[in-house]
Amino acid sequence: MTQPNTSPSPITDFDDVRRRVEAALERVRPALHADGGDAQIVDITADGVVTLQLVGACGGCAMSQMTLKQGIERVVRMEVPEITAVEALSLE
Repeated sequence: MTQPNTSPSPITDFDDVRRRVEAALERVRPALHADGGDAQIVDITADGVVTLQLVGACGGCAMSQMTLKQGIERVVRMEVPEITAVEALSLE
């Protein structure tokens, strides 16, 4: 018995996906802004990985990975099922 293919199809309509990711980010922005930060889309790959740049206070915050994974990624993936992961741009 073969396993069903559970990986999403490659993204082809980047404009639509970007609009929906941006709309999902708008849902979490009030919390980011309250702490003096924000998130900006840098890239979206065909396999559904969103790269964000965390700016302002979020850029240097020790809790930014928790915010990214438990806050931003959760909302983005719920709103845009094609997205498989959300990562922060590494400035190292």
